[in-house]
Amino acid sequence: MILLCGIPSEPPLRLVIDAAEQSDTPYVLFNQRETRYTNIHLEIKNGRAEGAIQIQPMEWSLHTFTGVYARLMDYQELPENKPRGRTPADSGSLEKSAFFHSALAEWLEITDCRVMNRNRAMSSNMSKPYQAQFIHRAGFNTPITLITNDYEEVKRFLRRHRQVIYKSVSSIRSIVKTLSDIKLNELNKVRHLPTQFQAFVPGTNVRVHVVGDKVFATEIVTDAIDYRYANEESLDIEMVPMNLPSEITARCLNLSRMLNLPLCGIDLKRTPANDYYCFEVNPSPAYSYYQENSGQDIATGIIEYLR
Repeated sequence: MILLCGIPSEPPLRLVIDAAEQSDTPYVLFNQRETRYTNIHLEIKNGRAEGAIQIQPMEWSLHTFTGVYARLMDYQELPENKPRGRTPADSGSLEKSAFFHSALAEWLEITDCRVMNRNRAMSSNMSKPYQAQFIHRAGFNTPITLITNDYEEVKRFLRRHRQVIYKSVSSIRSIVKTLSDIKLNELNKVRHLPTQFQAFVPGTNVRVHVVGDKVFATEIVTDAIDYRYANEESLDIEMVPMNLPSEITARCLNLSRMLNLPLCGIDLKRTPANDYYCFEVNPSPAYSYYQENSGQDIATGIIEYLR
């Protein structure tokens, strides 16, 4: 039995539910939008986590689950926990939601079953410089990088490398753009927020999804700097399944294990010289975007790992 947590209408969770049903894999769904109908009991006995989860009339022992796929949003951002017009959020529902999500998160950290992914492991993405140390240790090339809030340093970096991209240092999602997309006088704003600048790496984008011991690699063909937003720039995009060189596959698997992320999305770039650069590791990948465009059955890989 596996436990699926999140909002079932969101594509990554929806595809996992479909894969479980198609493979006749027993599962329990915790719909995050229905927290008010759920309860959880958790205690530690003889060094082991014990307890149960109750969803509406049904209850399951936590020992029932062999694996968990958790794709949860901040409970405070759930529509049920937000004010409606001038009516404030129900304090009782908000308090229960806070308790439930806290207890669930604690269990996911200490349970012996397989989890995609534990919060502690996902926190490595909170700092791109911190994560980059693991990427380098796994044997990947990384772009020449400058992190600064000094306007003059940025100008010198741009003169040295000519083509430079910039993005956030944290896990906050940002659109990757070239420095030429902004006027130099706007660079003064950098003093308010340290920003990551990188020498542009030419080549083809490759997204790798590691699922346990399996690797799904997708080549992305587009002229967009940030292919996630190619449509907004009216640029074409094509996603094609590909086979990675064996040493690159091994590095991806090693990086996944170093970060304790059995499910992750690794962003690579293959240069014209056939070298591979690694930019970052997404600990909660929206793999559905790649599955639906490339035909790779990543969701079934998730079910097989958890089962």
